[in-house]
Amino acid sequence: MARSVPEWIGKTEDSKIPDRVKLRVREREGDVCYLSGRKIMPGDIVEYDHRIALINWTGDGHGNRESNIYPVIKAKHREKTRQDVAEKAASARVRSKHLGIRKAPTMRSAGFAKAPKQRTASRPIEKWSLLK
Repeated sequence: MARSVPEWIGKTEDSKIPDRVKLRVREREGDVCYLSGRKIMPGDIVEYDHRIALINWTGDGHGNRESNIYPVIKAKHREKTRQDVAEKAASARVRSKHLGIRKAPTMRSAGFAKAPKQRTASRPIEKWSLLK
């Protein structure tokens, strides 16, 4: 069956998903969270996630499209976002190492010299200990 409405593609990665697209996405997925597989209930807080995260998108630069958006329950979305950011950081480290890019070294001082132990009233003075 041919699609009666063209697929929505955001103009930028930050483009807000229109309500009409959110409705179509939920209908497409049958009101089921794609991360947990649980049916979305009326009291659940629903967010819309990009299956392939925008920070990890390697395609044509238009990852903000209807076919990449899925409904998720908020708690599960937070977990996936954490994983996406960790994946991006790991790939950035590997790429930086491959290209020879390193962080600038930071200057570290030698610190202060240790102060000599001070005499206290409870410890006797060992003045002649070296002469014994």
